[in-house]
Parts: sequence; structure tokens; C-alpha cells
Amino acid sequence: MAHFDTFKLLPPIKQALIELGYKNPTPIQEKSIPSILAGADLVGNAQTGTGKTAAFCIPTLTTLLKQDDKSALILAPTRELALQIEKFWLELTQFCKEVNSVSLIGGVPMETQVKKLAKNPRIIIATPGRLVDHLQHDHLNLKNIAVLVLDEADRMLDMGFAPQLNEILRLLPKKRQTLLFTATWDAETSELAKKFLVHNYERVKVGETSKAAGTVKQKLVNTTQDGKRDLLLEELNAQPGATLIFAGTQQKVDRVMEYLESYGVAVNCIHGGRSQGQRKTALRELREGKIRVLVATDVAARGIDVPEIAHVINYDLPQIAEDYIHRIGRTGRAGATGYSTSFLAPEDQRRWTEIEALLKKTDSAVPRAVAGKQTRAANADDLTPESELAKPSKKPTRANPRSKRENAWHKGSVVVKPLSEQRIKPKNSK
Repeated sequence: MAHFDTFKLLPPIKQALIELGYKNPTPIQEKSIPSILAGADLVGNAQTGTGKTAAFCIPTLTTLLKQDDKSALILAPTRELALQIEKFWLELTQFCKEVNSVSLIGGVPMETQVKKLAKNPRIIIATPGRLVDHLQHDHLNLKNIAVLVLDEADRMLDMGFAPQLNEILRLLPKKRQTLLFTATWDAETSELAKKFLVHNYERVKVGETSKAAGTVKQKLVNTTQDGKRDLLLEELNAQPGATLIFAGTQQKVDRVMEYLESYGVAVNCIHGGRSQGQRKTALRELREGKIRVLVATDVAARGIDVPEIAHVINYDLPQIAEDYIHRIGRTGRAGATGYSTSFLAPEDQRRWTEIEALLKKTDSAVPRAVAGKQTRAANADDLTPESELAKPSKKPTRANPRSKRENAWHKGSVVVKPLSEQRIKPKNSK
């Protein structure tokens, strides 16, 4: 088994890795670091959770320590991934703090970032949109970039960042080292590599990049749009531990969170409409165990470093088949067993057919659909009451604050009202 000592790293980096408890490199690190240290351009194919952040940060820091007049640029598709990279970078540079950094992401005032840019940071970690904003206002230039990293390049294309990437490319020096990391490889990512990688590049592949993790036990449940909410409570009862729920839109995320809150669930959410402070708070609360459930759009499918997630629920199926693999990959990490549950409404059948085809193509496990139990009459739309509501229960309800206390989710246990008592009148009802 390889050891980080075999890379002959500089003392500040070796010392930081010791502090972080890093001894043996992961496969993507073992294959990538020597080539990057040798100055090669590189394409790395690896799924999230394989250690690719360290695979490009360690040799990039080596370059910056050897060339004190140069800087590096790391591009990431989401704010969360950019902050995760910045967190590791700060840990890696704890013994060489002269190599300062800045993260340029949305949801944070431009003025704060401009002040940090005035200090000439050696490492810039950015989302493409916010970086272009700064470039258009002449807050920085890219003439000293020696190393460019495109992390989750396929996801940046999926999110429509191609125009911003082309604008950034136009301003980059041609003499540079380029590293592109992607979880999938198709015609689009191949074209992106041809544009950005100046020299003949090496390609490193680790594992089946589009294969569902074998440590995740998948379940598929046939239901209806109205039946999803009942099933959601049943699934939370069935599986203890931290749970990540994916919904299709920002509005749906808010409605699912509101619904769960009405039963005393400790829950928060992240989506593009939330401020950066709110998104950071939600992730911190999940990591610290202050909440049990996080509801999110696909902004959380990649780049979220919460290793304790036990259960992923696809309240809505993703629009892109490969996002299914990235979603359920949030659980079952580091060899642990994880669980995923997907709700399949009749109108989602086309999406599931595409997901099923991808799973078969990549020799992944394909779950068989089971029937969901409809435990009570179907609900109308979340915000529209049914023509006849069930008789009011004498038990605490949303109108009674005691319901929050009596139905609180305690760490390590799940306590909700019996299904017969789960009729909650929507807030806008009279």
C-alpha cells in the first residue's frame, strides 16, 4: 500500500497531513498526485467521496510554494462544494499561512470578497457565475494563474455554466497546468477537456464513475403525488439516523419542510433561494446533530460533505438520470451501509425508465418497485384543504404549541403521531 511519504512532499504539507491523520492515499490520490507533481495536465474520473479534493490540492500547494509569484484557480459548480474545498485548503495550509485564499461564491456580499481580493490571495476558489461577476468589474485578473482546477466539471455543464466557462477561458494565460475532475465522461466533458487542457493530458480513472455505490440498499415505492407525504413519515419511522430528502423545486422543498415541521421533525433546507448564511447553517446543524432531516434540491447532490447521512429519500426523481446515482451516493460512504428510498408516481415513469436503463448499463443494482400503503384518504395540494377535513383530533395539533414538544425528534429515536392523527389543516385554511 502506498504512503504519502512516497510523494516526497514539502515539509509544511507533510506536517499538515500528519495533523489531519492522512497516512495512505486513496486510489485517485495515488494515481493523480505523481502526474500532477510532474507538471502534467490531467483528467481525473472519480465519484464524489473518493478523496479527489486532496488529489488536486496537495500538488497545487506544492506548485505555489515553489513559485511564490504564481496563483491557482479552482472552479466548482456549487457554493457548498467551493466551501468544502476552502475548508480543506485552510487545513492543508495551516503551516504555510502565507499562501492565503479566498472563496468567490454567490449569497455573500461582493464588497466582502473585494476586500479579500485586495490582499492578492494565492488561491481563488470560485463558482463560475460569481467569478465572472468579479472579472467584469475588474476586481481581479487571471494573468498569474499557474494551476487551473475544474472540479465536478460535468456538473458545471449540467448546470448551464458553459458560457461562463468560455468567458473565463478567454482570460486565462495559455501557459498553465490544467486539472479537470469529473464523475462522468461523455461527449460534452470531452469537448470541455479539449478546450481547457492546453497540452496532451493524462487521464486517470478510478472505479465505475457512473455506477451506483454497492453499499447503498435501494428501495423504489409506487405511490401518487398525494401519497408521498404519508410515505415520507413512514420512511422516517422505518430508518433512524440523519436523512437527506431531495425535492424537485425550491417551492416543493419549502412545502416538504413545512409539512415535517408540523409533526415536530427537526428539519432545515437548502436550495438556490436560500442565502449563503442559511445554507451554511443548515449543513452545520445536520453535521452537529441539531437536526435530523435536511430537505434539498439537487444543489446538494454533490459537494456536500456529511459522512453520517444514513438515508436518502427521493421525494421527487431527478431530471437527469445520472443525478440519481449522485443523490444516493450521499449515503453509504466510507464502507458504511446506507439506504435510499425513491417515490415513483405515475407521471414519473419516464424518468425512472431512464434511471433504470443507466443502472443496468453500469451493472448497478436495480430496485424492484413495491406498492406504497395508502394509510388514509389522499391529500389535496399541500396548500389547499380538502373539501372535507378529518374530524379534529383532541391531541395537540399545529395550533397547539405542545405538539412541538410532545412530538419532538430525539437523537437516535423517531417519535411521530399515529397515522390516524396525522391530519394537519393547512395554514391558509379557515
